[in-house]
Amino acid sequence: MTSIRSLCKDWAGRGLMRLLEATLGRQPLSPDSFDRSKVKSILVIRQHDQLGDFLLATPALRALREHFPSARIALVVREYFQDVASMVPFVDEVIVFRERASRWTWANGTAFYHSLRSNWDLTVVLNTVSHSLTSDVLASISRARFVLGSGARVFAGSSRNFFYNLIAPGPGGERHQTLQNLDILEYIGVRTQDYSPRIEVSDSGEREARRELEARGIVPGRRAIGFHLGAGKEPNRWPVARFAELASRLTGSGGAQVVLFWGAKEEDLRRQFVAQAGQGGVEVGPPELRKLPALFRQCDALICNDTGIMHLAAAAGVRLVAIFGPTNPEEWKPLGVRIACVRHPSHRTEEVTVEAVIRALEELLRFE
Repeated sequence: MTSIRSLCKDWAGRGLMRLLEATLGRQPLSPDSFDRSKVKSILVIRQHDQLGDFLLATPALRALREHFPSARIALVVREYFQDVASMVPFVDEVIVFRERASRWTWANGTAFYHSLRSNWDLTVVLNTVSHSLTSDVLASISRARFVLGSGARVFAGSSRNFFYNLIAPGPGGERHQTLQNLDILEYIGVRTQDYSPRIEVSDSGEREARRELEARGIVPGRRAIGFHLGAGKEPNRWPVARFAELASRLTGSGGAQVVLFWGAKEEDLRRQFVAQAGQGGVEVGPPELRKLPALFRQCDALICNDTGIMHLAAAAGVRLVAIFGPTNPEEWKPLGVRIACVRHPSHRTEEVTVEAVIRALEELLRFE
């Protein structure tokens, strides 16, 4: 039974949204009123996301760069994504939104506010997985002449997504997340033919990663297969025992080297792997997020679960075997990259066999 407290909270939320729409609502415009020739600066807001959601939005940034090659493009992201966002080649500036009050200071708060108010011609809110009120408020603060966003997921109490004056139709049915981001831009005639996610790794980053792996025991010139054991959602994790069995099948005399990665809170997965495999391969552990793409690129392929790490490696151009469970790869796998998705008909990761992963890996490596 719904509590009185929940009812009051819902009633208050609806009332707030009605008030905001009445006071801040923008008059909707038709896409014909959008003059692309006058767009010299673009603010993109994509800050309330998981890592994979963010990286699947990078083709939308590519589309903006292709259509506005001389424009200044800035990207608002969560603090956690700052280092990865700085690797996206289609943007000129990364503006960091700090979620914790303790992370704000007068200096960075003032700088953030001034960045938002930097005479933007177009602000784009890429809300697909969820609808963030914070993102909408930031778009309103930007004072851009045009604010573009999706018409989906209207807040309770509102008649429309009133913070935008260019409102793209919401997606119909199940649709890949990359395409949902691009659908928003399609409303103003901005599109791309390249759906692949993209980040760039510097030459110095590659050299540093190569030196680190060699120092840990990697043998140059010998095939190296990366394993990432973890995933934030437990149903998305392939059993460690299967990773251990796979390692024994791939290694041996003249065989591949295993380069082992795991998340910051997943030390227990490493211990289980070492106990069951009898060795940990070349253990890299949970390095800083900014270092991972370069380290992954030293591997001939990476085997991982359906998680943000999959998207990070794909965006860096790494060949992948991705093990899927409950999540539908037709909506979430990275597009336009070298990736083999393995999923059992039951949609349970524990049902995926080692043989299925080996077949996918062999097929992936066949085309060097």
